[in-house]
Amino acid sequence: MKALVTAPAKTVHLPDNGVNPPIFSSQSQGWENILVEEFHHPPGQLKYQSEAEHAICLCLAPRPFRLSQVKGDRRYTSLYTKGDMSITPAGIPFFAQWDGNDRYLWIRIPSHFTHKVAKEAVEIDPHQIELLPEFRVRNPSIEQIGMMLLTELKNGGLAGRLYIESLTNVLAVQLLRNYSATQPSVSLYNGGLSERQLLVVTDYIHEYLSEEIKLSQLAELLGMSQFHFSRLFKQSVGIPPHQYLLQQRVERAKQLLKQTELSITEVAFLCGFNSHSHLSKWFRQLTGITPKTYRVEYSN
Repeated sequence: MKALVTAPAKTVHLPDNGVNPPIFSSQSQGWENILVEEFHHPPGQLKYQSEAEHAICLCLAPRPFRLSQVKGDRRYTSLYTKGDMSITPAGIPFFAQWDGNDRYLWIRIPSHFTHKVAKEAVEIDPHQIELLPEFRVRNPSIEQIGMMLLTELKNGGLAGRLYIESLTNVLAVQLLRNYSATQPSVSLYNGGLSERQLLVVTDYIHEYLSEEIKLSQLAELLGMSQFHFSRLFKQSVGIPPHQYLLQQRVERAKQLLKQTELSITEVAFLCGFNSHSHLSKWFRQLTGITPKTYRVEYSN
């Protein structure tokens, strides 16, 4: 009988991995303060270290497999399955070796951004924030955020930058709240925005509806953190800022479709959508019909 010969395990260096590139990556989509990538790997190894970014690895594999990890001078080996997560803070060397087909979501967040969120949303000296390395934890909130980011990654970011910024802020707060050595508490404000604050924000949205509107711009109008602004806006309006923005863009599209003879592509650009198909997707989702059908049925 011939001896069974196994191929040597491959070593993957992230980022800039040329051997096993990501299946999906937000690198080309221009997302700010976050990089999201999905990887599929056969049995192998991975080495990674970044001085400027925290890394979250969320397991997507449908079947359990054995994973060994080394972070700094600590070692850990266990079975991993879908939903298990590891956290590698900036500056800590990370090595992993697995014996099964691995599929995971790799999320990297700059440390300067978590410092900013710590100061604004968690209201604590960012220099007192120390993220702890975690080998295998479960966090339904972070898992949900990760899957929402993956969905946006796969559909090309159709919900818009405002949505990604909101998810990124909530993710950073979750990390600080649950995996920091100081265990900071997040102050929550009740009551929503004042009438004046709400008018300032909605007037701004309506004035610049055709342009890219960032969560940071809206929060700066009121002098508050992006995290707190998002919470208070939803309390006041009943929906998150990105959903309100999409609704208003569709409403303006309805007006233009009824009152002008502009092409649907021109209407899309004037309303802040990046293409005919982008407008059509959200128009149908919010009205139940296509822009073309709406124009035929409701034009003057």
